[in-house]
Amino acid sequence: MTERIITTDQDVTEGLSHITSTCPRMAYAQSLTGPLPLRRRPDGFSQLLSAIVSQQVSVAAARAIWAKMQAARLTGPRKVLWASEEELRAAGLSRQKLRYAKALAEARIDYKALRDAPTEEVVKTLTQVPGIGVWTAEIYAMFSLGRADVFAPGDLALQEAARLLYDLPERPKERHLRDMAAAWSPWRAVAARQLWAYYHVAKDREGIR
Repeated sequence: MTERIITTDQDVTEGLSHITSTCPRMAYAQSLTGPLPLRRRPDGFSQLLSAIVSQQVSVAAARAIWAKMQAARLTGPRKVLWASEEELRAAGLSRQKLRYAKALAEARIDYKALRDAPTEEVVKTLTQVPGIGVWTAEIYAMFSLGRADVFAPGDLALQEAARLLYDLPERPKERHLRDMAAAWSPWRAVAARQLWAYYHVAKDREGIR
């Protein structure tokens, strides 16, 4: 695999220098947000299970459920595979999410192999699991695998940040934003970090909720 991997803050700084030197709007956003976070996460089963837990619930609710899962030691594939429906429900999972959790455990994904796989293969592999969509797979590639040139155009905050930063008449659809992101290659993951940071600044300024 020849894809650039983001492992340090210096990598983010390098990518940001490239993006801001080629795009005045990104340079403006950077002037408002300051340094960007590294946002690297571990890879593996538990990260994807946590993503499933977090779907369609508030951050606070997701944290509470995950704390229950950890207390019950239900964050590994074998434990989830062997757990009863009652045990998973008691930890806070809905019936749909426990099916997703079981499917993820049954998939027996080779997470070490994904570290060296092309991003397209990572997304294809992960999205074969029920409950994991393209957005989740791209976020995993971006933060758990550190891929420097991955973007997640289906993210609503990225769409809204792009609308505000580029003064668009409406929030860009996923395909439109994916096309826009091509200009930020080979550092699209850094561009995503910048847009997320800008979104929070703009939200505070404009009272967006």
